[in-house]
Amino acid sequence: MIQWQVVVLYQKGFLRIGIVLIILAAFLIPANAEELSVSAESAILVNADSGEVLWAKNENQECAMASTTKIMTALITLEQAAEDDKVVTITKQMTAVEGSSMGLQPGEQLRLSSLAAGMLSVSGNDAANSAAIAIDGSAEKFSERMNQRARELDMDHTHFVTPSGLDDDAHYSTAADMAKLTCAAMKNSAFQKIVSQKSIQVEFINPQIKRMYANHNRLLSFYQGCIGVKTGFTKKAGRCLVSAAERDGVRVVAVTLNAPDDWNDHQKLLDEGFQKLQSITFDDRSFTAEVPSATGGTMIGVRGQIGDTVVLPKDSYPERTVELPQFLYAPIEKGQCVGRVVYRLNGQIISQTPILADSDVPEERSKQSIFDRIKQFWMSCFP
Repeated sequence: MIQWQVVVLYQKGFLRIGIVLIILAAFLIPANAEELSVSAESAILVNADSGEVLWAKNENQECAMASTTKIMTALITLEQAAEDDKVVTITKQMTAVEGSSMGLQPGEQLRLSSLAAGMLSVSGNDAANSAAIAIDGSAEKFSERMNQRARELDMDHTHFVTPSGLDDDAHYSTAADMAKLTCAAMKNSAFQKIVSQKSIQVEFINPQIKRMYANHNRLLSFYQGCIGVKTGFTKKAGRCLVSAAERDGVRVVAVTLNAPDDWNDHQKLLDEGFQKLQSITFDDRSFTAEVPSATGGTMIGVRGQIGDTVVLPKDSYPERTVELPQFLYAPIEKGQCVGRVVYRLNGQIISQTPILADSDVPEERSKQSIFDRIKQFWMSCFP
């Protein structure tokens, strides 16, 4: 991306030169730099780590979202399973739901976590319905739990009615809200493990068998770095898709609702995310310094450390500040934190790396008087 700034110069000759430079900059923009266009009625691309919006189209428009609903259903199911992965006995009521299915039959038994695998891979409506009834006694009661969780995630334009995503006039969300949900869900390790697999083996308790289910998400096979997430389709909602991909420490999430060409839409969106973001690890191990002892006569060696890895826009330039006291007071142990290196972007702290002492520094034998300590304190405040 070419960045330039218009500077108004008041000398006539320089003003002409400035105009020429601006015109040349316009011609330097690549000819293939086109505005991103997708088939989706509503779409969004976000930084999965921060939730920052990288690109959007009608992102707050309320739409039916079909089986991408199961992102919420599966997340709640897996959270319950983490506390008690109980065995669920399938009933006729649980399987009395139309649409895609993992083929559950009354009398079969499997765990909650297995139901989550079935709803996220082959988009089993029977699995979603079974989990809802097993957890809360009915799909209606479970939908209340879904809406409560939506409020917790600030999904302000979302209302759930069914755990499966079957059409209902009161069942809707937005691309922006589904992105919030997906970013939260991908922080759940069990959820992430399921949605990132091209196929998954589900173990049944009764009968004692294992069944293999193929994931409907084709992006897992042909998009480099794809790690999920969920497909969806109903006549009302159209083709819906939520995807996530990771490359070189950068993770992005894309959502499209009612997208006739959703597979291509998502390749464009994910590519856009990787073009805009970079992963940076702040490493200050090369930083060394010596800080005088407060009592004089001793220099204390200090060294920076490796810090956080953060995802930032490619055209961003963090400000680096080293914060060390003017004097250090013994005793000091090797490895003790004595300062920090701070990185800021747009005035906000984005990372801090510690500065540690290189060696032990024993306490001086001759104690300073209170007046000397006050003097040294004020000297450190006003160097």
